Amino acid sequence: MAGGPVAWLSHRPYTLLLLTMLAWAGNSIASRLAVGEVSPMVLTSVRWGLVLIALFGLQWRRIAAGWPAVWARWPTVLAMGASGYTFFNALYFTAAHHTTAVNLSIIQGAMPALVLLGGLAVYRTPIRKGQVAGMTITLAGIAVVACKGHLETLLTLGFNVGDIMILGACVLYSGFTVALRGLQGIPGLALFAGMAVAAFLTSLPLMGLEAALHQEQWPTLKGWLLLSYIGLIPTALAQLSFMRAVALIGPGRAGLFVNLVPIFGAILAVIILHEQFGLYHAAALALVLAGILLAERSARKPSV
Repeated sequence: MAGGPVAWLSHRPYTLLLLTMLAWAGNSIASRLAVGEVSPMVLTSVRWGLVLIALFGLQWRRIAAGWPAVWARWPTVLAMGASGYTFFNALYFTAAHHTTAVNLSIIQGAMPALVLLGGLAVYRTPIRKGQVAGMTITLAGIAVVACKGHLETLLTLGFNVGDIMILGACVLYSGFTVALRGLQGIPGLALFAGMAVAAFLTSLPLMGLEAALHQEQWPTLKGWLLLSYIGLIPTALAQLSFMRAVALIGPGRAGLFVNLVPIFGAILAVIILHEQFGLYHAAALALVLAGILLAERSARKPSV
């Protein structure tokens, strides 16, 4: 792999982040297609089971080599796998039943700000004015795509328990992103495998609760195909890419790219679900990219 595409990608954080956000946007489309094909908690548990089969089946030697480092930090790895993977998704899927897509998109826009604040609190990473301006512009882009270009929609928003749930989910994943910096001494593949084990184990009680309530649905044939995609691309490859990007440029700068997910999701909905493409899609993408560029230029400037 020394001179292959994997090695080339491993040193290009922005390419990794763009591919990650595209994969996560694809995850939202696949999740919508999975409605009626598999229940949410079965989806969550089974996808992590598929990830573990793929990881240990193909890379068990590399995982075993790094496992002592994982085991030495096992409480932290367990907490991160549970919070950043299992409980984040549980809150997200549940919130989607109680709030609107507009609210989901806009509240997720708080995540980069939470990551920057977490970096300031934990690592004393300074927040520059350009980063604040960049976050503001990207959030404006999120608002444009969320309300489909009709900004007056924002004036009629109401907030409910679902909004509190998605905000809680954002806090969990922001904490996960910040905490990744403190685990950089652990080989990335072994670290991800450890967190995947934690995510699978902590998802089983939730699947059991779903079954106890007689709400579980095992995958149909289409559900298995969607599960395979969700497990291998957005869950495994994208998470590994995101972890590598955080290691290269830090959680604050990497976290800002999360605002591309609803933009890419809207574009994929046009391509895959044949939704209508509007000028607001282009405007939103331009705003988010401009905000990221502004924040990145500010973050690269040397301190004075």
